[in-house]
Amino acid sequence: MGIEVGGLLGLIWLIIVIWAVVKVAKSSAGGLAKLLWILVLLFFPFIGLIAWLLLGPKG
Repeated sequence: MGIEVGGLLGLIWLIIVIWAVVKVAKSSAGGLAKLLWILVLLFFPFIGLIAWLLLGPKG
């Protein structure tokens, strides 16, 4: 009757990745840069999120 930790953590991770995709879409980066960041975030969620936080558009 407890909460499944894997499911809850997976949901939190999904919300974080969706938040990152929305932030990329709203950024002032060029269209191609946005597309590439979104693809990286979708295909490589863990590494892509870390790379986006360190190297992604700041605006």
